Amino acid sequence: MHVHDAWTLLIVDDGAVRYDLDRHEHGSPHDTVSLLPPHVPHNGAPATPDGFRKRVLYLDVRHLADDLIGAAVDRPDLRDPLLRRRVGQVHSALVRPGDELEAESRLALVGERLRTHLRSRDFLGVPRRDPVLARRLRELLDGRVVEGVGLAEAGGTLSAHPAHLVRAFSGAYGIAPHQYLMSRRVGRARRLLLEGRSPSEVAVVTGFYDQAHLTRHFRRLVGVTPGRYRATGAAAGA
Repeated sequence: MHVHDAWTLLIVDDGAVRYDLDRHEHGSPHDTVSLLPPHVPHNGAPATPDGFRKRVLYLDVRHLADDLIGAAVDRPDLRDPLLRRRVGQVHSALVRPGDELEAESRLALVGERLRTHLRSRDFLGVPRRDPVLARRLRELLDGRVVEGVGLAEAGGTLSAHPAHLVRAFSGAYGIAPHQYLMSRRVGRARRLLLEGRSPSEVAVVTGFYDQAHLTRHFRRLVGVTPGRYRATGAAAGA
């Protein structure tokens, strides 16, 4: 048995985990999100012969307050496919340099969904509309396309909770803030590539972490690599 100072949010990719929390036995199969509260003793062991593989996030009080500990002790295992998918998306974004805004945005939605789970037995994720806030965030992103802006900083500037920022923006424009920012950067990259500038140079001046970061988002939005796009433009102009 041991304790953590932070909230422990885990998903199991292979196998299953069994654990004791506050003298009650629980389990985390692959379709469950488990949330273990801070300062509460727990253990963990494989529940299948082949062991398990898990991914973990540790969250502090900025995401979940101590007044939710009791509810988490009562209901640590959450069967919520959308929540599980979003936790996986946070992990994926965290390992990609340059996608910090995406990681922040997805984590904000994870925290919001967890808080709603813990505060209500009749969970409904209802989006909140706020077109004025969405426009203000869009203007902030438009003014800082290259340098970018973190979700926490944006929330402080606009006096809004980060999760509400993401919800309002997505509801108004149909895409998340990080997707909008990347689309603006890719738009600038396209113009510079057609001017003949190299992909490595374009990545730096449009705000991408490196050329690989540019290539990943450029291919996703345009359908080809920056190098091929540049070559096609040069051929069309010849």
